[in-house]
Amino acid sequence: MSNEEQARAFSGHRFEEVFDSLADDVVWNLVGEGRLEGRSAVVEACRATAAENHTVTTHWLRFISTGDGDVVAVDAIGRYESEVGVTAVSSCDIFEFVGGRIRTITSYTVEVDPDDPVASRRIA
Repeated sequence: MSNEEQARAFSGHRFEEVFDSLADDVVWNLVGEGRLEGRSAVVEACRATAAENHTVTTHWLRFISTGDGDVVAVDAIGRYESEVGVTAVSSCDIFEFVGGRIRTITSYTVEVDPDDPVASRRIA
């Protein structure tokens, strides 16, 4: 699997496909939220997310990636539907690879209007 394919799998919540590609000392920077260090911490967070979302239907309103070297970025907007309601999240994940393994992930996420996810709020 190429670096870009690995990044797309991770950002698309297909975590299990890339667990073997995580470096032992991987770092996941969740900007504004926290930082996970080490393969086991990242795997645990991914599995928890997958468990929380097992009854959620995800529609990708935007899912693009760029990068064919050791840095790959994935820009996505996901619409998440469940019996509890609908939410949407816009995200950008930046992956840094060393030797074909994911060494660093930096994730920027913001909840957006599910009915108008690209609308911007007016800044005074």
